[in-house]
Amino acid sequence: MSRRLRIVVADDEPDMQDYFQTILPILGHEVVGVAGTGRELLELCRTERPDLVITDIRMPDLDGIQAAVQISRQNPLPVILVSAHHDPEDIQRAEADHILAYLVKPIKQSDLEPAIAIALRRFEQFQELRKEAADLRQALEDRKIIERAKGIIMKKAGLDEADAFKRLQRLASDRNKKLVEVAHMILTAEEAFGA
Repeated sequence: MSRRLRIVVADDEPDMQDYFQTILPILGHEVVGVAGTGRELLELCRTERPDLVITDIRMPDLDGIQAAVQISRQNPLPVILVSAHHDPEDIQRAEADHILAYLVKPIKQSDLEPAIAIALRRFEQFQELRKEAADLRQALEDRKIIERAKGIIMKKAGLDEADAFKRLQRLASDRNKKLVEVAHMILTAEEAFGA
C-alpha cells in the first residue's frame, strides 16, 4: 500500500496490542495510539485524529461496536472490527455503515493488509456519496428558494416565468451575487413588507 496511515488500535489483550504495534509498521503504517478500553479508544481518536481504527469488539466499559458508532458521530473514520468469536449477533451489529471490515482472530498479515486497503477505499467511497447527497440536498433547497423568489417577481412585476427568471439572473449578475443569494434577499424583502 502506498499511503502511510495513522492508525489507532484497541484491544484489551496486551499480546494483540503488541502484535498490531509490530505488524502495522511492517505494512508501512504508524500506530499513533493503543487503547485497552472503549473509552480510551474514543479519547485517542479525539486527540490523535487517526486515518483508521482497528478495534476488538469485546472490551471493558464500551465495546468496539459502540465505540465505532460514537467515533462515527464525532469524526467519521474507517473502522475494522476484530473478534476472537464468530458471533452472528456481533456480525449483525457490525453491519452498520461505519464498520468496513471484520476480522476473526488469529489475524494474519495476509488478512490485515487487504482489509486495511478495502476499508480505506470503501470509506472514501462512502464519504464521496455523503458529499454528493449533501450537495444534492443543498441544490434542491436552493432551487426551492429561487422558485419562490421567481414567483414573487412574477406576481409583483406582472412577468411570465421566463422573464421573471431573467430578471432574477440580471439582479444576481448586477450585484455580483449568486442566484440563491439574490433569491434570499427577495424573500427577506417580501417578509419585511408583510406579504
